[in-house]
Amino acid sequence: MWEDRYHAEGDYLFGRAPAAFLTDNPWIVSGMQTALCVADGEGRNSVWLAGQGLKVSAFDLSPTAIARAQALAADAGVRVATQVSDWAGYDWERQVDMVVGIFVQFMGAQDRPGQFADMARALRPGGRLVLHGYRPEQVDYGTGGPPSRDNMYTEALLREAFPGWQVERLASYDRDVDEGRGHSGRSALIDLVARKPG
Repeated sequence: MWEDRYHAEGDYLFGRAPAAFLTDNPWIVSGMQTALCVADGEGRNSVWLAGQGLKVSAFDLSPTAIARAQALAADAGVRVATQVSDWAGYDWERQVDMVVGIFVQFMGAQDRPGQFADMARALRPGGRLVLHGYRPEQVDYGTGGPPSRDNMYTEALLREAFPGWQVERLASYDRDVDEGRGHSGRSALIDLVARKPG
């Protein structure tokens, strides 16, 4: 589905600029040297992180998206190590300082614990997990994301998913988003930045 969607668009579905969450919170790169961007699409977020001086890896299941990510990195004069892979096919044993998941809510409640466990496994002890996505209220806005409330995050859900982690930011808010044709309009957002114990 995603390959078909990216291919049909003919241009960057979510735009070329990083998610505003990243530029609003540049402190998240402090002390970080390596990062993994999961299901990173066309590379707008991984390219921004590479521009901050991090050594960045990224994967997505869409070859079209990965090709656009490489083009975006070349235009920005940075390097991102990209890989075409689905979630199950990625090597989660390769640890990094930071794992970034931005709008990766394509898994429902049944599969989400495994998704979170994979991201946690890819983090070194003391590493930083960065999640940015939608709250259930997003379904009412209809301005992006999956149509199911079960796919969305709440503050309670995220706290329960990462017990014992040091929470550096946990915020719920609404804002107008202008990130390509894929994310446009008033949106119900949520952020989590947390440190893995160890």
